[in-house]
Amino acid sequence: MRTVVSSATKEWVIGVDQPFTIVGDAYKSYWAKILAEEMKAGDFPRVERVALAQVAAGATILDVNVGIPLANEPAILAGSIKCVQALVDVPLAIDSSIVAALESGLAVYEGRPLVNSVTGEEERLEAVLPLIKKYDCAVIAISNNETGISEDPDERFKVAKKIVAHAQDYGIKPRGAMASAGTSVMALVRCLCDKLHVNTICGASNCSFGMQLSSSCPSRTG
Repeated sequence: MRTVVSSATKEWVIGVDQPFTIVGDAYKSYWAKILAEEMKAGDFPRVERVALAQVAAGATILDVNVGIPLANEPAILAGSIKCVQALVDVPLAIDSSIVAALESGLAVYEGRPLVNSVTGEEERLEAVLPLIKKYDCAVIAISNNETGISEDPDERFKVAKKIVAHAQDYGIKPRGAMASAGTSVMALVRCLCDKLHVNTICGASNCSFGMQLSSSCPSRTG
């Protein structure tokens, strides 16, 4: 049960028998108005400093999110990825709710990234999973759907099972994990591990949403 991601020069393996994976996400531009304005202008020095600081602090993967309102997100995301990959050798997680931005980022990425993320809505599955297959990347899956995020681990497991099944329809091997909250986290993690054979990523920075657990997903075929 291993998920393989890589930069142009470094491979990282996610799995229960592997070293702990730390995904640095302080790079999310919506946390800093100044950073967002710089990125809109194509100016990335602050992005460079954040990326270097995250890796120096121990991040083994960097999450790149440029969710800037009223901006050309596909172009900014692609530019940010090229900028960060020129500075650090850790794999990246390409993070966007805009499918065109995800594809733009994947097109310039060197290596095998994580895509953050896919959820259980039919429309989202049909839009993101073909990209995962096309670019042979791993994907983070979150077990919410059209009804939102359930507090019931059994309901979340149903959504997780649906996402894994849809991924298999595209020929994507099942190595994804989903979400949970509060005291139900451990129960869901155990269920995901034992029944769906997936790895899990804990979104500690999403504590405002209730201790979200997300997935690290399909491992490379072969």
